Amino acid sequence: MLKFMRNKILIPTLIVLCLAAFLSFKLTGSSKRSSQEKRKLAIEVVMAAIQHEHFSPRPVDDTFSSRVFKKTMDAFDAGKTFFTKQDFQVLKRYEFQIDDEIKSGSLEFFDSLDAIYQRRIAQCEKIYEKCLEKPFVFDGNERLELDNKKDDFPDGEAGQVDKWTKILKFRTLEKFIDLKDDQDKKKVDSPKAHFKTEAELELEAREYAKKTEARIFKSIHKWKDNDRFTAYVNQITECQDPHTNYMPPQNKEDFDVAMSGSFFGIGAALKENFDNGKITITSIVTGSPSWKQGDLKPDDEILKVAQGSGVPVEVTGFEINEVVKLIRGPKGTEVKLTVKKPDGTIKVVSLYRDVITLEETFAKSAVIQKSNTKVGYIYLPEFYADFNHTSMRRCCIDVLEEVKKLKAEGVNSIILDLRGNGGGSLNDVVEMASIFVGKNPVVQVKNSNSGVNILRSSMCDTALFNGPMAVMVNEGSASASEIMAAALQDFKRAVIVGAPTFGKGTVQKMLRLDELLNPMTRIQLQSGADSAEPSLGEVKLTMEKFYRVNGGSTQLKGVVPDIILPDALDYIDDEDLGERKNKSALPYDEIAPAPYEPVNKVFDIAKLSQLSKERIAKNEGFALIEETASERKKKMDDRSVSLNEKLYRKEQTETKALNKKIDELNKKITPMTVKNPQADLSKINVDTTTANKNKEWLKNVGKDIYLSETVNILDDMLNMRTNSVNISNKK
Repeated sequence: MLKFMRNKILIPTLIVLCLAAFLSFKLTGSSKRSSQEKRKLAIEVVMAAIQHEHFSPRPVDDTFSSRVFKKTMDAFDAGKTFFTKQDFQVLKRYEFQIDDEIKSGSLEFFDSLDAIYQRRIAQCEKIYEKCLEKPFVFDGNERLELDNKKDDFPDGEAGQVDKWTKILKFRTLEKFIDLKDDQDKKKVDSPKAHFKTEAELELEAREYAKKTEARIFKSIHKWKDNDRFTAYVNQITECQDPHTNYMPPQNKEDFDVAMSGSFFGIGAALKENFDNGKITITSIVTGSPSWKQGDLKPDDEILKVAQGSGVPVEVTGFEINEVVKLIRGPKGTEVKLTVKKPDGTIKVVSLYRDVITLEETFAKSAVIQKSNTKVGYIYLPEFYADFNHTSMRRCCIDVLEEVKKLKAEGVNSIILDLRGNGGGSLNDVVEMASIFVGKNPVVQVKNSNSGVNILRSSMCDTALFNGPMAVMVNEGSASASEIMAAALQDFKRAVIVGAPTFGKGTVQKMLRLDELLNPMTRIQLQSGADSAEPSLGEVKLTMEKFYRVNGGSTQLKGVVPDIILPDALDYIDDEDLGERKNKSALPYDEIAPAPYEPVNKVFDIAKLSQLSKERIAKNEGFALIEETASERKKKMDDRSVSLNEKLYRKEQTETKALNKKIDELNKKITPMTVKNPQADLSKINVDTTTANKNKEWLKNVGKDIYLSETVNILDDMLNMRTNSVNISNKK
């Protein structure tokens, strides 16, 4: 899923007191709370918070109930492989009753759904095992529909068997073809060697499908009661709007790590082996405890994890996230790993946890040489801010430093790449804007009471960089990315290049649910049956809405680039690729503009756009992107596949030909000359792992066709500005 704007604040005392008062007469009772009562309590508190503090709470009525029902069915069985038509009819009677259950504190729909779900999971596990006992023959006329919107739930157990047989046959066919093609290549080099028969290859492919399915069901079984309940609550909250979410305590912890780009751990990246369930180390983070201690190496297998002098826990067969939880912990605490080296030796490695920073989360820059000019390139994957005070990193400060580095390199222009940047800290995007426009209004924020607050940048009194500038965006640029792009567009400070952005113009803030309870209820919660986790968690609540300084909202419409480049995702109808495609999204609207004066650093957009179009029309790479988008559209419209080997191969021929064409084109692309700023060299060359990662990054930057065209656009801007100055001097 995309990472959306996150902004954690302290709950205003007034909100807490008002909601606690509202809830106090409802949530008292027995001295202890059962698991079921805790769930009812969680929904009640979440809905109370939504009704009182959401920017625009939707009425909880039959329409809302129907949306929750459909989203829940999709969340629990998107592939329509577990529930039957008969199950659906049983559950459909709740379609217009969920709103009443929410108001009355009933969990009848969820309990019924969960009971059927668990029963069907157990049944389908037996079905898939039986389906894979006999060989498949790939010469019939069967087809499998992969578009679940066009498919239906299976009719009874017989329908389930039929559907699972087709699914497993398809997975086996894919692997069978891969094995067969690999063997055919080997035959060319070693014609006299012994090779497997087709029957043996089919068996190997079927065994692979069996292992795949076993791993999938293992993951399903890890989805415990509370996880399924959390999923249900989130279908309710996301029917208010796509970004209002319920987070139990563990989910909130993972959320904070993603937001800050740091955590306390040992700095070893792990991998879960698909075939045998072993957990191995893939790489060591430079500067981390593992790197400093030196005993852990890539390919070491982790056998056990112990907390200091505690009893070691054997982790073979554990899922990777479970092992990660065991390894992470408070700063300065000891963790002992029992590892098996590639040569078979066993060793216990003692490590003390420390701050681990995920460098790929942070801003970085490069210098692109174009003719006689230097272009500064800044890549910002998200608007991070460390609310937990582990890394102490803030993106506005980091980007400021990158701009200083690029100025020291003598760049003539700068590109800020926000492609795929799903947002983050509101404060940081506001302050970051000052690097390019100085002290000025950046964004307007409106609350549910119609109050409007104009947020002004203040980090830099005047712009640190005044040269030509471009901002790159695409469908994955959301929230804070849209604020930055919109502000620089409204101020005419930068040319915006790429594809229309996601369209998320709402502000979320965290509310701790426990703080909304009256003291008696909180005591009951802590002494209840689930007192091992005596917290309801938090709710990420949409409480405000963004507006550009020109008064328009970024909601739904997003930011439309000044210069639009061809995009392979243009034809995909997926709500994860655009707010406008989500039925629960809040509407677009406008408010009065803020007082601001454009700096007019960008002029003659029409001319820039025309020059870009002329280049794109002659560019074989962009022509191929358009062709790919068209082919992808056809695939999306008809996602059924043949289970006949010959027909399946024929259907894949066009796709393979197109992929081959893309590969050949990539080989022909003349890469741009890209290098690191001098200030970064000592950090980059600290070890071979870091140096190799950097080398690969520079290579990818140099062959980025979108970035190359953006560099050309900036070159046009420089030429136009030079010509304008020359004309002015002649006058």
